[in-house]
Amino acid sequence: MTMPSPTGSTVARLSRLLLALAVSLTILACSAANNLRDYSSPDAPYRIMFPDKPSVHKRTIDLDGLKVEMTMTAVDRDGTMYAVGSAEAPDAARASAALGAMKTALVRNIGATVTREKASAQSSSASGQRAALDVEASGTRNGAPIKLIGHFEAREKRFYQVIVMGKEQAMPAEQVEQFMSSFKLQ
Repeated sequence: MTMPSPTGSTVARLSRLLLALAVSLTILACSAANNLRDYSSPDAPYRIMFPDKPSVHKRTIDLDGLKVEMTMTAVDRDGTMYAVGSAEAPDAARASAALGAMKTALVRNIGATVTREKASAQSSSASGQRAALDVEASGTRNGAPIKLIGHFEAREKRFYQVIVMGKEQAMPAEQVEQFMSSFKLQ
């Protein structure tokens, strides 16, 4: 039994199909979801999945009279900032107080209105003293609307801010959720 040889139109269709498949695979390989970077901080005990390779900067900040050196690890992806800040306070009480100061400073920087806020605190001998604050806010930057999604957490003397900030339409919900939920203290 012999197989019929492919006609010119069959070869052309197959070529177009292979080309479409190659283009689709290239786009998929370059998508933000496939460029995730598992990041473990050398300065603080946390891990997170960034949507690209992050850069790290350190600077001294003043949080209502508490001067600390904060390490900011961040990625700017299509105008949306994904960032984690970490610092250490002299004691657990000042670390917890720093959460509200960080939130207030960020919200003020973008002239925002808080649209959602949830605070929690717990103390146990296993994990030590902990406090957390989650916030969503809307404001403006350079005259354009901007959204802030933030998680602020303190454990013992260390405190953290995990934020996504950018134009709401440029903040894919699944990417924001993946980033925020991947933050783990070690």
